[in-house]
This record gives sequence, structure tokens and C-alpha cells, in this order.
Amino acid sequence: MTTPVPWRATADGVELAVRLTPRGGTARIEGVALRDGRPVLEVRVAAPPVDGAANAALVAFLAKTLALPRSAVTLVAGERARMKRLHIRGADPERLSALLAPRG
Repeated sequence: MTTPVPWRATADGVELAVRLTPRGGTARIEGVALRDGRPVLEVRVAAPPVDGAANAALVAFLAKTLALPRSAVTLVAGERARMKRLHIRGADPERLSALLAPRG
């Protein structure tokens, strides 16, 4: 059985489902979880959810983690919600899978 992933390939990158935890301490990826039956990437950032600070921190963190420019990461949906959808231009599913591979 294939483990569900929180992204789908698009013509120029991927669309990623994220559950963001603001004021969560150091920015980090917590892993993949099922929320309402759908896989999401759980991410924490230190920024508060005020004036878009947490969203900006999420975009910056994902861009840095994927070694892409910030302009490659766009918030598509969920500006004021914990559940978000992002489009990441230039990312590929293999790169995202490598981020989530167990380190040992």
C-alpha cells in the first residue's frame, strides 16, 4: 500500500497541502498526518499569526528548505486558516519525498 502524500504534481512544480502551527518554536517539518482523511504536511514556525507573519515565515522556510527562491512559493488558499495550499514552482515530488525520508 502506498503512503498518501500531501502534494500533487503540476505542470511547473507541485501543489502542497500544509497544516501550519504558528508560534511553534523553531521552524521545522513535523511530518505528514491525515486531517479530515486527507494527507497534509505539518509545519511549525516561530512567527505569530498576525498581519501575515506566519504565512510569510512558512513561505520563507519552505523556499529555504527546498533551495528555491521565495518567489517560487505561493500561498494559493488558506490565508487565515491553519490548513493551507501552496504552489511551489520548480519543486518536484522526489525532492519533497527526500525531505520526509527518515533520518537515521
